[in-house]
Formats: sequence, structure tokens, C-alpha cells
Amino acid sequence: MSLDVDAPPAPVLREIDPASYDDVEVVADTDYRREELSAFLGEGAWEEAWNRWSVRAEMTERELEIATDLGLIERFDFFWDSFADRVGYHAPGIPEDWKERELHPDLESWATVSSINAGLTELGQVVCDVLKEEYIDWESEYEAPDDLPDFS
Repeated sequence: MSLDVDAPPAPVLREIDPASYDDVEVVADTDYRREELSAFLGEGAWEEAWNRWSVRAEMTERELEIATDLGLIERFDFFWDSFADRVGYHAPGIPEDWKERELHPDLESWATVSSINAGLTELGQVVCDVLKEEYIDWESEYEAPDDLPDFS
């Protein structure tokens, strides 16, 4: 399956502590480099990632419309995790109480909710991969301790 839709605007990255997300673990305090990541997204990383993802997306166009209507795409967060030397991300999703909250008139089944949540997670990973492979050229600023033995 694939989606034949244009990429929406890249999400605006806000100053949020990634440790506040239930699905993200950041080991150390870090410079999340959101300004630089945001610039990369605007310079083409978002569109490139969207195009890669949409070719193999399992989401239907209707499911994408629901995600867009709910503002999920714009709530993505991307940040630099220097400890792991990677781009981390938080993919927004539809909460478990979606039925009680009546979030969207076309949201009628767990299968749809699961498809949307899985699709957004996959999109987030593709964005991270594109950023790391094609845009990021900085290296983690690891400093070895002074007391390491000299084996030379």
C-alpha cells in the first residue's frame, strides 16, 4: 500500500523535555539541538522522509485525514540524543480513551486507531533516519576521562 499525498508542513519543534514523554528515555542532560533539526526539516528532510514513508505506508488516505484533522502530524517532536548519538523522536498518537472522548466522527475502530498510531511511529523513525543519514554531520561530544590507562 502507499499514500499518494503531498507532504504537510514540517512540525514546529518546541522546547519540551523529552524525559516528560512516556515513550522516550534520555539518559543524560543534553543539548537537544532542536533549532538545527528544525532547520534541516525545513530544508527538505521532512519532505524527503515523508516521500520515503508514504511509498510504503500502511495507512489509508482516510486514516491520514483523521490524523491530520486531529493535529497529530504537527505534534511530532524530534531532538538530538547525544548519549546515543541519534535523533530521538516522540510520535503523537490517539489515546486509549478515544471512544469515550469522541475525538473524531470517522474514528470507529481499534483497527483504525492502531493503524494511525503505527503509521505515525513509522513516519517518525523514517524522519530520524533521513536526518541522521543525510543531514547531520556533527558528532557527539564525548570526552574521555583523564584517568584512562595508556596502553601504547
